[in-house]
Amino acid sequence: MGTSGSTAVAADDLRALAVEVATGAGELLLRFAGDLAAGADLGVEHKTSATDPVSVADAAAERAIVTSLLAALPDDGILAEEGQDPRPGRTGRTWIVDPLDGTVNFLYGWPLWCVSVACADADGIVAGAIVQPTSGEVFHAARGEGAWLGERRLHVREVSDPTRGLVSTGFAYDRAVRTDWGRRVPALLERFRDLRRGGAAALDLAWVAAGRADAYVEFALQPWDWAAGRLLVIEAGGVVTELERELGGGPQPGLVAGGRTMHDAVLEFLSATT
Repeated sequence: MGTSGSTAVAADDLRALAVEVATGAGELLLRFAGDLAAGADLGVEHKTSATDPVSVADAAAERAIVTSLLAALPDDGILAEEGQDPRPGRTGRTWIVDPLDGTVNFLYGWPLWCVSVACADADGIVAGAIVQPTSGEVFHAARGEGAWLGERRLHVREVSDPTRGLVSTGFAYDRAVRTDWGRRVPALLERFRDLRRGGAAALDLAWVAAGRADAYVEFALQPWDWAAGRLLVIEAGGVVTELERELGGGPQPGLVAGGRTMHDAVLEFLSATT
């Protein structure tokens, strides 16, 4: 990039770097997926619960991303899912990395998994990329410059009747939280057209930006789950709200995203249910 050590970097250059490192990690993960299909042991362990796996593939992809980011911008901060501690930076920028979103899907051979890389500055997320290696799709955005799938500009779907809106969601790894949220699902199905559960929050948000779903809602999220996807939805003309909800005996951070009508309808649904 020619920006090593520099504080001021254009948003478009940050986007290009996000695309580059996410694409590289995706290629690495495809090799691991091939090994897995051939019967290789990827050293699966568990983090927060028995349903929250991590493998050597996650760790290798994260190392590759972080190494590339710091080679280009060595003074930037890093917040990565599998890292032990956040790495503070000296530029006011922090890279937020999910090296493999949808690890369960990956381990089962489901194609719905992705790499998510975003860059935040003092004003929020400035650039990001979400790469789905199994399809070759590269979603990317820079603040103020729109959201894109490759060279195609993205726009959220706007619906006039929320009852015809398609909503995507997900379920937390914590069993009490996922069970509590699951009790609300029948009411979601009654209120809207239908429900989708893909298993990768970043990809869910990218698909909302691409008009493949009308809204997204999920709880017990971490910044790396939504950083790049949030920017994509906003740059595609959508609305995103962070909120908390009591689930599983405690407050859980969540996100609602979509076109204005569906975003507001989901928020109204949440406020009307207990």
